Amino acid sequence: MILMTGATGMIGGALARRLAAEGVPFRALVRRAGVTIPGAEVVVGDLDDPATLPAAFAGADQLFLNTAGPYPDEEPVIAQQLAAIDAAVAAGVEHVVKVSTIGVRAGGPMPIGTHAKIEAYLADSGLTGTVLRPNNIMQNLVRGVTMCTPDGELFEAFGGKLAHVDARDVADCAFAVLTRSAFRGGAYDVTGPAALSAAELAAALSAGLDREIGLVQPALDELEPILVGRGMPESYVKHFVEFARLVTAGALADVTTAVTDLTGNPPRSIEAFIAEHRDHLRGDPAKSFWA
Repeated sequence: MILMTGATGMIGGALARRLAAEGVPFRALVRRAGVTIPGAEVVVGDLDDPATLPAAFAGADQLFLNTAGPYPDEEPVIAQQLAAIDAAVAAGVEHVVKVSTIGVRAGGPMPIGTHAKIEAYLADSGLTGTVLRPNNIMQNLVRGVTMCTPDGELFEAFGGKLAHVDARDVADCAFAVLTRSAFRGGAYDVTGPAALSAAELAAALSAGLDREIGLVQPALDELEPILVGRGMPESYVKHFVEFARLVTAGALADVTTAVTDLTGNPPRSIEAFIAEHRDHLRGDPAKSFWA
């Protein structure tokens, strides 16, 4: 039995839909009763309360581990995922697929330092672990995570290229490993087919939406006061700016073949993603950061 955390998230939701479509039995861990996930056996448990986990983990032989990102504090995320790993060990789970992030680095800023700590704990747990490290998720463009100005211009803090990847491709990688059509174990940097600069992303959006998408890209030394001024917690801003420096230096620019290697299919392109979500992107650019 596969036990899933994060089954209502971008990657977990795509994985849950794929498992259901393929008739693969799975169990979804949710915080509150009454949540329905098609195809899933839904169990209630809270990663913030380890005492609720043994019953949810009972009988599971695989765990898909993915939780919300470490904004604005990494400690809850670390505690949650370590609790899940401990519960998996206690329940006799054999294999864990953990969603991490590309560029993991011990001692690094959030999120790369956060996931480095969790990966190390998983490695020491005795469990077989397959770690998927996705690049920036394309769905951030339609979820208000990617920043845009009130005029619909792309606000990009990162000076380096990013090999954006579709969440569905990450989910397909997890599906392949969980269903044994791909090898278990190891760590994979999961990327899209091309690394794009902010200017190239703006150009792709412009072409796909039939309107000019401008680009606002402040210098790194201008970034901190802008983010603080828009309400981002100062404790997180320092991590964000340090991470932006790493990305500007090329930390997220590598393109890999992980999607094809694990699934047998090429990753979706940013152009295909924009075309698929054209109506949403044209009518409601991501403005949540500026609200």
